Amino acid sequence: MAEEKVTKEAAEAKAPAAVKGKKKNAKAPVFGVVHINCSFNNTIVTISDDKGNTIAWSTAGSHGFKGTKKGTPFAAQITCNKAAEKAVSLGMREVAVKVCGPGQGRETAVRAVQQAGLTVSSIKDVTPIPHNGCRPPKARRV
Repeated sequence: MAEEKVTKEAAEAKAPAAVKGKKKNAKAPVFGVVHINCSFNNTIVTISDDKGNTIAWSTAGSHGFKGTKKGTPFAAQITCNKAAEKAVSLGMREVAVKVCGPGQGRETAVRAVQQAGLTVSSIKDVTPIPHNGCRPPKARRV
């Protein structure tokens, strides 16, 4: 009995600590895509490779902006700059930019990507546009 307890304790002591998941790739591809989603309330930036795998992301709220300040051009600039710096540190050099949404910080965000050291090969607006929209409400009878 005493020997069994000792062997169990020894086995537990030799067991490795909790195994963490896979480590992320240390290097990003040279070419990628920057997805900038500018709404009236927030700016979300995601940098991915050609296949769509996320390499770096950032939001205005994650950098200390709260409430209505998240929708400002300055918040979009800081957000884009931080995400682009992460991608540059992983080895990315050239990007295509896809901008979506009606927010204020659209142009500022693209400039911030260029200032961070990424070469912008193309800029595309992918904001969804309705092809006739929703059915309007019926006429009001007074």
